[in-house]
Amino acid sequence: MQDSIFTKIIKGEIPSHKIYEDEKTLAFLDIHPIQPGQVLVIPKVQCGFVWDMAEDDYQALMATVQKVGNRLREMFPDKRRVGVIIEGLDVTDHAHVKVFPFNNDQEFRNKADPNAEPDHVALAALAEKLKL
Repeated sequence: MQDSIFTKIIKGEIPSHKIYEDEKTLAFLDIHPIQPGQVLVIPKVQCGFVWDMAEDDYQALMATVQKVGNRLREMFPDKRRVGVIIEGLDVTDHAHVKVFPFNNDQEFRNKADPNAEPDHVALAALAEKLKL
């Protein structure tokens, strides 16, 4: 299997704005978020479908999703909810979970602009605030 973009991020071949890392998972800001503050949580073992993950890797992934979700609730008190999406559409060869703050249906269903130029200075500052 060829390395996914997320595996390249794990290996440090592609930079990211990390907010959390442990032996099994990595969480970093999405450069094309549905809402500001969107975090991608990924397993360090590349697997194309979340339900195909080994039990311990899946449990570790969901534990990190919970940590990130709670951190987003702390850091975005003006947002009423924290959403979680597992769809596997953008990166199909590496399971991942999108976690993001939102207030309403419109914000939850917002579409990211994949052509927008990321503001890496702002993302770095936000990552520093969100770090666990």
